[in-house]
Amino acid sequence: MSPDVDLTVPLPGSRPLRERLLALDSRLFGFAAARNWPAGRPVLPRLSRAADHGVLWFATAAAMAASRTPRARRAAVRGVASLALASVTINTLGKRSVRRPRPARDPVPAVRQLKRQPITTSFPSGHAASAAAFAAGVALESPGWGLAVAPLAFSVAMSRVYTGVHFPSDVLAGALLGAGAAFAVRGLVPTRAQLGPPARPRAEVPTLPDGEGLVLVANTAAGSTERVRALRGLLPAAAIVECEPEEVAAQLEQAAARARVLGVCGGDGTVNSAAEVALRHGLPLAVLPGGTLNHFAYDLGVEGARDLAGALTRGEAVRVDVGRFDAGGRRGVFLNTLSLGVYPELVRVREQWSPRIGGWPAGVLAAARVLNADRHPLRAEAGGRPHPLWLLFAGNGIYHRMGLAPGRRTDLADGLLDVRVVHGGRRPALRLLAAAVAGPITRSPVHAAVRVPALRLGGVAPGTLLAYDGEVAEVSGRVTVDKLPQGLTVYRPAPGA
Repeated sequence: MSPDVDLTVPLPGSRPLRERLLALDSRLFGFAAARNWPAGRPVLPRLSRAADHGVLWFATAAAMAASRTPRARRAAVRGVASLALASVTINTLGKRSVRRPRPARDPVPAVRQLKRQPITTSFPSGHAASAAAFAAGVALESPGWGLAVAPLAFSVAMSRVYTGVHFPSDVLAGALLGAGAAFAVRGLVPTRAQLGPPARPRAEVPTLPDGEGLVLVANTAAGSTERVRALRGLLPAAAIVECEPEEVAAQLEQAAARARVLGVCGGDGTVNSAAEVALRHGLPLAVLPGGTLNHFAYDLGVEGARDLAGALTRGEAVRVDVGRFDAGGRRGVFLNTLSLGVYPELVRVREQWSPRIGGWPAGVLAAARVLNADRHPLRAEAGGRPHPLWLLFAGNGIYHRMGLAPGRRTDLADGLLDVRVVHGGRRPALRLLAAAVAGPITRSPVHAAVRVPALRLGGVAPGTLLAYDGEVAEVSGRVTVDKLPQGLTVYRPAPGA
C-alpha cells in the first residue's frame, strides 16, 4: 500500500450499528491487551515479523515440497496460489474499502509491540488473510498437511492482536477472506479428491493380503528406493527385484513367468515396458510410481506405496485402454501419449543432457535448442491430403483441463484418442504457445483437436521421430494409431478408499 493517500479518515455520516460494533471491538482489544500471555512473549512477535510479505509461508511451502511426495507438492502449490489471491484481494480492495485506523498502542505492553509499525489501514488483516489462505489451501489438497500447518496459521493471526497492530474483527475478517480465496482457487483448479479415479470398469483380480504372488521390478535409476522400501514394509511376502535400466526388460520377462501379479516401479517408460509384458502374459499390472512425472499412476489414483498396497490387499482393480501404433513394421503400445514432430526431438535432446545436468534443466535446454533450430515442419498425409505439422499429439484417453491448470484423465477406458495438432508455418515457438493456451478449443488458426478411435497417417519421411511414453523411435511411411479397449487390468484404490 502507498502511504501518500490517507485512507484512515472515516467517511462522514452517522452509523449507529457500526459504532456499536467498533466499540465492542475496542473493548475486546483492550481486554486482550491487558492479559498476561507469558507463553506468547518469546514467540508471537517473531512469528508476526516472519510472516511479513509471506516469507514464512513461502518457506513452509518449500519445506513441504522438499518432502518429495506428490500430495505435499500439490498442497504447497495450492497454498501459495491461495495466498497470492488473498494478498491481491486484500491490498487492492479490502484495505481501500474500509477506512479504519490502527488501534492505539498505549494499552499494549512495549515488550509486545513490533519495532516497525504498519502504515496501512487496519481492516482487514493481511497477515491473517495470508495465514488462513495458505492453511486452507493446503488442507483442501491434503488434510494431513493442513492439520500440521493450522496451528502455525492460527498463531500468526493471533499475533496481530497480541502485538497491538489489529483489532480482533480485523483478524476475523482477514481469516474469512483468506479461506474464501482458498475455495476460489479450488473452484478454478479442482483438487484430485474432486476428480477421483473412475469407478468402472471393475476387474476381478487376485487379493494379496501380504503381497504373496506379486513380483515387482524396480528401476533403480528412477529414484525409487524409498518407495520400494515402504512397499516392502507393507507387503512383506512380495518379491521385489531392483535393477539397472538396461536390465529392466529381461527382469520383467523373468518376473512374468512366476508372478500372479506383475508389478513395476519406475517412470512412464518403465511402466510402458511392464504393460507390454503384462499384456503378452495375460497378467494384471501393479504400478508403483517412481519416476519424475508418473502420469499413468497418478491418473489411476496411485500416488505411493500405501495406495498400491491397499488396492492389492483389497483386490481393487480396473480395466484400462491401451494405445497401439504400427509405423512401417515397428509396433508398440502407449499408456499416456504418442507424438510426432517437435516433441520427439525435444525428448531426444533432453535424454542426451539429463545425465549431466539433471532432468528439468535438460528439458529447458532441449526446448530452446529445438525451437531455435533452422528446420521445417513434419509433412504427413491425412485423408489423402498432405499436411505440414509442427506437432501431432495423441493421448490414450481424453485429457481434461482442471480449470486453468494442465489437463489430466478422469476415464482411462473411454475408447478414444485425444488428437491435437499444431499446423506447420513460421515461428514454431509462437504456434506451440498459442496451441497450449487454446487448450481443448477444437479449431484455431494454428491448432486443431479431434477425438477419434483411430488415426492413420501416410507419407511420413524416413527418420521421423516418434515419441511414446517418453521413449523415442524412428519411423517412416504409414503410421496407424488405435486402441485396445479395456485391454489391460491394473490395480488401483477404489474412490474414497
